[in-house]
Amino acid sequence: MSFKNSIKIILCFITIVSCKNRVDGSPEKATSNKGLKRIIEAEELLKIQRNENLVIVDFRKKEEYKINHIKGALNIWRTDIEDATYAYGGMMAKKEHIESLFSKLGIRDDDTIVVYDNKGSSDAARLWWLLKYYGFESVQLLNGGFDAWKNADGDTSHQMTNIEPSMFAFPHNENLNIWISYDELLGLLNSTNNIIVLDTRSSEEFTGKRRKKGAVKAGRIPKSIHIDWANAIDYHGTKKFKTKAELEVIYGKMNASKNDTIIVYCHTGVRSAHTTFVLKEILGYKNVRNYDGSWTEWSQFNTLPFEKDSITIVNK
Repeated sequence: MSFKNSIKIILCFITIVSCKNRVDGSPEKATSNKGLKRIIEAEELLKIQRNENLVIVDFRKKEEYKINHIKGALNIWRTDIEDATYAYGGMMAKKEHIESLFSKLGIRDDDTIVVYDNKGSSDAARLWWLLKYYGFESVQLLNGGFDAWKNADGDTSHQMTNIEPSMFAFPHNENLNIWISYDELLGLLNSTNNIIVLDTRSSEEFTGKRRKKGAVKAGRIPKSIHIDWANAIDYHGTKKFKTKAELEVIYGKMNASKNDTIIVYCHTGVRSAHTTFVLKEILGYKNVRNYDGSWTEWSQFNTLPFEKDSITIVNK
């Protein structure tokens, strides 16, 4: 056999093995995250769930996770990503805390994370926002959450997922333009800058009729306009995001250009993270900043201004 023929046989063998690995369901390294869609459907996830660098995160309470979850999913909950050193709850954890958590869970720097909940992605969006703030962009939200996965006949389990620890590290630069502190917000309110302050809570919270647990008083931040975060999804049905055209109409009420500065808040920065996702990732607004402490933090300080339209009759 000639040398040239030997080379041809070897190359042919390599090609056959390569093709076999692609069709037999073996894990395969996913392609670049450039242009990654931020919303993924259950049917799409079914096709890629075995990718080597894909991580599925169940962002629900541990009790719910133990009952049933997407097979292979890791469990993270709000309290896992909060900074417990504050006198009030809900503030995002420090970078080092999240790096340690992700390392223990075996999440790697080059993974793509698909997050789901059972509340219309409001909780899942909080994790998306926190990771985006720390510079990690490879995150997708499962449209319709756990129910959508079950409706697509995806595999579920009540078993804990095996974990192999990793060494996770965020990029060096934080994405400060999606976050705002209460003192910076106060300065903007007192300035002549043209900003939009968007309250994403319920109408009862906005008017001051309801005070939720954690807040010292009821009311809203001055100059706020109100659009309930839940308007962005099929809240009483599939809990999936509404179409872009529908969302343009809903948020067109802000009378904002795509370049205007929009400050969003809720009770603890969770529902407003969902609205941040809608405005930035779906509708293309450039300058959307989520107030992390939101009304829970703002209400703590008697020196900060507030407004209310109603006598508070609901405290819960």
